[in-house]
Amino acid sequence: MEDTVQYSLLGGFILLLAVTLFQKARKHRMKLPPSPPGRLILGHLPLLKQPKAIHRTLHDISQKYGPIVTLKFGFRTVIIVSSPSAVEECFTKNDIILANRPPFLNGKVLNYNFTTLAAAPYGDHWRNLRRLTAIEVFSSSRLNTFAGIRREEVKNLLRKIYKTCGDGSAVIELRTMLLDLNFNIMMRMVAGKKYYGEDVDGLEESKRFKDMMQEFSECTRVTNLGDLFPILQGIDYDGFKNRMTQLGKRMDAFWQGFVDEHRVDKDRNTMVSHLLALQESEPEYYTDEIIKGIILMMLVAGTKTSALSLEWAFSNLLNNPHALKKAADEVDTQVGEGRLVDEPDFSNLH
Repeated sequence: MEDTVQYSLLGGFILLLAVTLFQKARKHRMKLPPSPPGRLILGHLPLLKQPKAIHRTLHDISQKYGPIVTLKFGFRTVIIVSSPSAVEECFTKNDIILANRPPFLNGKVLNYNFTTLAAAPYGDHWRNLRRLTAIEVFSSSRLNTFAGIRREEVKNLLRKIYKTCGDGSAVIELRTMLLDLNFNIMMRMVAGKKYYGEDVDGLEESKRFKDMMQEFSECTRVTNLGDLFPILQGIDYDGFKNRMTQLGKRMDAFWQGFVDEHRVDKDRNTMVSHLLALQESEPEYYTDEIIKGIILMMLVAGTKTSALSLEWAFSNLLNNPHALKKAADEVDTQVGEGRLVDEPDFSNLH
């Protein structure tokens, strides 16, 4: 009985404090774009519970309220921009103003305390990371050294597709295949490892990696209530914060294993080996933590998004036969029918 009274009093106090903060924020409200009606405290969070996909819900809102709309997710203000000209202005004239990321929990726990390229606030550290990755990781000369890996993995994918539906009767699920393709390309470039498909490098290690990346994906899809309601930051609802913390420790140990392994064997042609070589000459810029953060960003930013983009490209081609035929005719004309398309051919294709 006493516990019930205490929880009731605590809940009432939290609600009263939240309403007070909400009303105080309204008094100092900035001039914002139009906004659909929202609920007290929750704001527009209930919109995310609709059966429609989020991007379709946001499209419907923009159709009704205009190309620039304000939404409130708890105590977070979100601006939805769906006008191409406005988006261009955001990334050109106002890019510095909009450069920072919200300090969410995953940035602290999974992104080395906001030090990775995706989570770091705009400033000297972020600019240095951008310089390092642009010159040493994503430069044309560096990427060209891994062209053979990309070519080999694409051929493996084509063989798998042909083996699965060579007679044209089977239906294949491309998303999984494309995701496996991107993970294998990235992992072989980063650490010389292959974890998907046939001939994987260690079944147990492969399973650990897959489970870890799956859990990472699940954690980033879940909304942490403390990110939307600051008053709840100290409450670990459903153990989510603890699960994310434990995942961060496992991932850090996994990436550190890559780094330690490459310190012993320095002759590999991998991103980790190259970054460790740079660490010897510039240790202040290439710490182990920075290297592990770059590994994380390459695997997270360079896999699922690329796979989804490829999937949508296939979908659009299949839904537009005239475009598919035009693309096939161009390949036959520019490349020929005797070989596969290779990366040097891209400059001749539209």
